[in-house]
Amino acid sequence: MRQVNSRHIVIAGAARSGVAAARLLKRRGAIPFVTDAGTIPDAIQELLKNEGIGFEQNMHSDASLGGDFLVLSPGIPDSSPIVRGYTDQGKEVFSEVEVASWFCRSPILAVTGTNGKTSVASWMAHTWKIAGKDHILAGNIGLAFSDFVDDTSPQKDVLLEISSFQLDHIDSFRPYASIILNISPDHLDRYQNDVNLYAASKLNITKNQSATDRFIYNFEDPILSGHAKKLAGKENAPQLLAFSGSGEVACGAFVRNGNLILKTNDNEEQLMQISEIGLKGLHNLQNGMATALAARASEIKNEFIRESLKSFEGVAHRLEFVRKYEGVSFVNDSKATNVNSVWYALNSFNMPVVLILGGRDKGNDYSYLEKQIREKVHTIVAIGEARQAIRQQLESVVPHLIEADSMKDAVKKARKAAKRGETVLLSPACSSFDMFDNFEHRGNEFKQAVLDI
Repeated sequence: MRQVNSRHIVIAGAARSGVAAARLLKRRGAIPFVTDAGTIPDAIQELLKNEGIGFEQNMHSDASLGGDFLVLSPGIPDSSPIVRGYTDQGKEVFSEVEVASWFCRSPILAVTGTNGKTSVASWMAHTWKIAGKDHILAGNIGLAFSDFVDDTSPQKDVLLEISSFQLDHIDSFRPYASIILNISPDHLDRYQNDVNLYAASKLNITKNQSATDRFIYNFEDPILSGHAKKLAGKENAPQLLAFSGSGEVACGAFVRNGNLILKTNDNEEQLMQISEIGLKGLHNLQNGMATALAARASEIKNEFIRESLKSFEGVAHRLEFVRKYEGVSFVNDSKATNVNSVWYALNSFNMPVVLILGGRDKGNDYSYLEKQIREKVHTIVAIGEARQAIRQQLESVVPHLIEADSMKDAVKKARKAAKRGETVLLSPACSSFDMFDNFEHRGNEFKQAVLDI
């Protein structure tokens, strides 16, 4: 554990994780200082004042460059002046989850991936609850690790959802079980438009693991399978547990004759029929297998895993059924902030779809969706800053492409285009920040517009 007592530590970003890190460091005897290039909300200013934590807003002044090291909020890119100010001085930059891990006394199970990480982190928490196993759920799911680390103990597991941004600046962070669900192009605007840099960030999750740890990964993902092979060739490598929906694996989870099989330590167990899993679709099968392997790695009994796989109902804003109106189903998939997520969403439907697409574009290649759109989508309703890019790339692919100025307008136009027995799907493939505070705000606006029909 790093010594932080009496050290001057600067935290960049006064959002949830930055404030949580500042408060944790203050409790551990450090002298934290929070800097934010934007305006800090009054309530946060009041909290920092009450905690005796110095701060500045609407700038990164020279004073912000004087810390012993920098704690970086995930929303701030490495290209920002404050990060360059520290790296140019040869000073270290850490993420909030790295700092929190210094004080963690619990085993950590950390899940990342381009798609599904919120679902799997939530599914794990559901499993742990059914098993009566003490746990903390935190991380990118919206609950800063630093806010809960004082409650950790060897008898309590920490279940973390981790983003690539949080993994960019880890040093000693070491999960007992690391889980990578998949890797496909996303956030490339933060990674020099290089998918290899983005992948390297995700793979960072395994860098400190050893033979007493576990790496759970998607066998069907070529990047992850390649990484597992490299790990297998290293001395003191973590135990490798693969999952696959299309073929058998030497160690991990797979399907045989419609049954979900768990195979660990040369011991093969038939867990359940995959038809019994509550959430349907290939991506939910994969997420369920990852959850089951994490649970087995934590010695949770099969009876509790079975019950969890049967009863988990998913998370809000991820293929969330809103209502059926005049024979048309409305589904909220606002959490689909990249093209690959939309592919998975469309793969879940076997009826015609009206697709609401758009937001703040991250350099998306919408042509990846061409086959799915030709087969299932007869109308795209384009919203947000990405409207022009969507029109340029998909106008020749879909029979009808229309634009909307607001979520209410998009729902109105989608409803008009949809016929009985069809689905209106909000699955934007983009971030929400052009029109909304976050994907939750966007999803809630969609749901309200649907309920107001």
